[in-house]
Amino acid sequence: MNSTQHRDAEQPEQNSHGDASPVLQMRGITKSFGPIRALSGVDLDVRAGEVLAVMGENGAGKSTILKILSGEHAPSSGSINLEGEDRTFSSPFEAKAAGIRVIYQEPEILDDVSVAENVFIGSIPRHARFVSRHEVIAETQAVIDRLGFSSAISPTTLGSNLSPAQRQLVEILRALKDDSVAVIAFDEPTSSLSEHEVEALFAFIARLRASGTAVIYVSHRMKEIAEIADRVAVLRDGQSVFASLMSDTDESEMVRNMVGRDVFGAFDRDHTEAGEVVLEVKELTTADVSNISFHVRAGEVVAFSGLVGAGRTELAKALAGDAEILSGTISIAGEVKKLRSPIDAVRAGIGLAPEERKTEALVMTRSIKENISLVVLNSLTRARFVRRGLESGLVADYMKRLRVRAGSMDQEVKTLSGGNQQKVVVARWLARKPKVLILDEPTRGVDVGAKADIYRIIGELAAEGIAVVVISNELIEVIGLADRILVMRGGEIVGEVARADATEQNVLTLAISDSLDLPTNSGNVALEGTS
Repeated sequence: MNSTQHRDAEQPEQNSHGDASPVLQMRGITKSFGPIRALSGVDLDVRAGEVLAVMGENGAGKSTILKILSGEHAPSSGSINLEGEDRTFSSPFEAKAAGIRVIYQEPEILDDVSVAENVFIGSIPRHARFVSRHEVIAETQAVIDRLGFSSAISPTTLGSNLSPAQRQLVEILRALKDDSVAVIAFDEPTSSLSEHEVEALFAFIARLRASGTAVIYVSHRMKEIAEIADRVAVLRDGQSVFASLMSDTDESEMVRNMVGRDVFGAFDRDHTEAGEVVLEVKELTTADVSNISFHVRAGEVVAFSGLVGAGRTELAKALAGDAEILSGTISIAGEVKKLRSPIDAVRAGIGLAPEERKTEALVMTRSIKENISLVVLNSLTRARFVRRGLESGLVADYMKRLRVRAGSMDQEVKTLSGGNQQKVVVARWLARKPKVLILDEPTRGVDVGAKADIYRIIGELAAEGIAVVVISNELIEVIGLADRILVMRGGEIVGEVARADATEQNVLTLAISDSLDLPTNSGNVALEGTS
């Protein structure tokens, strides 16, 4: 630990509950996976009635420390003390029995059963040998009401019909369905939640704090950390590098310790004059979007903004050949293309990095190398055999260019952090050398350091003459990246904002003016995901 950066690391900080001993102490936690050391001597304390924010880049060790806390992984060395007693957890069941709950960013949901059955899986109420379905639904509804999510989710909805936000809520409901909780850890809990749902979650966390529960909160969102945390601890490269009371630090200090460099110039890029029109869409209509017309030039970044449900992702899927086109045309470099399948789109020169990278983009059980080379195997093959040396050289080049952090290119993608998984998706399309690259929520669930890398990559792609389309819920991101912003509402493009005129107010007014009666100077309503 860097003692010059660790504030009062060996002294208990004062909070609303005084200087009581920590409920949870993790000391010298080290974890290795073969030759890869994920954690090295990490210390973590959390007290009753406080929220400890844990921050760090993707790959810093945050998820590993939570998996050790939950009993999913055993530490290679180090100790865990819970409520004054040294503990070892050989399974998640033992950690749960001790009063520890961990809510992960990527929920595990069974698609073929209801929300209620997902929430109570493994503990469904029975009478004799029969499951009481009515009781399961009633108890789940009671949990939903208690947590303040009544308008967001129904206990009878099938898992397969849940949105990403609702899947996250199921994970929260599952962890908090009973009150026997000493320590609860949230891993990026708001990454898929709406503003209203975030407010409900924060209200519940405030009640947990007031009741004396110790809360660990992992997030990349600085505004959330400032709003909810009492203390902050920062991990970098698997080590504890910084700890402080929130009142004694600021955003720039936290970010500097997270990434080891200044990233506040992340949006800086040369907005050079764009070239010829590469992508031209005329009067495109699908089941979800209507009469869409726009163009993107070579070297231009065009961002799509709007409220969740405006039709941006549905448009991206149509451009990628993944939705039936009812009418209209899509042209690449002046040539009309018939996009009946994703293969047609790839052959036309269109690449899509989708919002749900784990389920729609990556083969999670395959290696980095296999995921990156997936769309260029034909160019790497001779006499039906892949030339492995050529494949490895190509993959190594893109891993270096995109700063993919991994032990080797043979590492399984599922073991990577979210930011590095996103870079693998982008690397795949760069290897294909597309004319048009569509990035749907490229920084969702990604830390500030990886965000800066992705912004840099987008700038480099534009400089190389690629037509880039970005879809994002983050207004600051949209305004910082785009040469032009197209705003969607109700499946249609309702306006365009030039870079010189781009403000949060201008974009928001277009996004909401048809659904809310707001004065034109209103600036206090946020898009989903904005701060």
